[in-house]
Amino acid sequence: MQTEILPEFLNTPEGREADAILRACVHCGFCTATCPTYQLLGDELDGPRGRIYQIKLVLEGRTPTRVTQRHLDRCLTCRACETTCPSGVRYARLVDIGRHHVEARVERPWNERWLRRLLVAIVPYPGRLAPLIRLGRLARPLLPAALRAKLPIHQEAGHWPESAGRRRMLALAGCVQSVATPRTNAAAARLLSRLGIDLVEVSEAGCCGAVAYHLDEREAGLAAMRRNIDAWWPEIEAGAEAILVSASGCGAMVKEYGELLAHDPSYAERAARVSALARDPVEVLGAEDLSALGTLGAGLRVAFHSPCSLQHGQQLKQVVEPILERLGFVVTAVPDAHLCCGSAGTYSITQPELSMRLRDNKVAALESDAPEIIATANIGCQLHLAGGARTHVVHWLELLDEAA
Repeated sequence: MQTEILPEFLNTPEGREADAILRACVHCGFCTATCPTYQLLGDELDGPRGRIYQIKLVLEGRTPTRVTQRHLDRCLTCRACETTCPSGVRYARLVDIGRHHVEARVERPWNERWLRRLLVAIVPYPGRLAPLIRLGRLARPLLPAALRAKLPIHQEAGHWPESAGRRRMLALAGCVQSVATPRTNAAAARLLSRLGIDLVEVSEAGCCGAVAYHLDEREAGLAAMRRNIDAWWPEIEAGAEAILVSASGCGAMVKEYGELLAHDPSYAERAARVSALARDPVEVLGAEDLSALGTLGAGLRVAFHSPCSLQHGQQLKQVVEPILERLGFVVTAVPDAHLCCGSAGTYSITQPELSMRLRDNKVAALESDAPEIIATANIGCQLHLAGGARTHVVHWLELLDEAA
């Protein structure tokens, strides 16, 4: 694609990056076939090709409007288009740049501004989020059905095995997962302990930075990344061999620390090292001899929902299902497994109507082959699907832990 990006923008690192991404696009339209919002709305401007064209025009000097902003807001950043693209267009990075450019030029209505500020001020902080969740549980009978469906059921984490001086990995506690489903990381610690690996959470590490960064509070997002790097660095220097990130959405973000902090001379080298150490649990378990776990599934029928951040963001496709089958579970068929469930970070809050339609479609697909349980790999998907499914939804690590 030919571009004529404004010189003042083209002379910046981000401008040159955007130009290179735009020039890689041949406008073939293959991406529209796998775009969830294009399938729902049938509007070219609500598909990747249309959004790329809108971003191109803005970077070339056209004044963006609320309509431009709305079409970019509707993008889930699920990255299914990147999986489909024959030219390797880095769409997610381009849409981050485009949104940032539009955000600086188009004022949002006051209700949208306050909602986004509220999300950035609360969601990344477990100490602020946990009391609200507890209050919500107490008031559950009085809440509207839509809000009631978003409340996670209380769960106990269970015991966390003591470190035994063996191989050592770090675990990201995260923000929402640490208060909504604390059992997930504890389950990972118990499973890895059986494989001879100590899993350790560093208390100073928190939100991965994705919530703020993707709501265009870039500095807050980058600050969260730097805090995590500082928190993990002594353990990395002491020999921790990996950073296990059990929420695939957070994992996709941690794997991009090196890129996002590449121009920070104080953090660039360490950020690249952290990204290189980041692992999804499936990458860790897939590399281990799992015979110590035995045959756990006993024929239990499981529908696995592969989060977009796993299959498209991290490009880890069809990797959990073979492990489940190897451990004795029966993995059921899921039509259109490449499509997003509609969670997409804060999307279910900022775009509730589209999100619910996507969720209902995904739940129907997951339940179509009569599973006894639904498993996934991301906290956002887990909570979102649980609000609309008749079948119990768990993280797949919890599924293994409960069967062990």
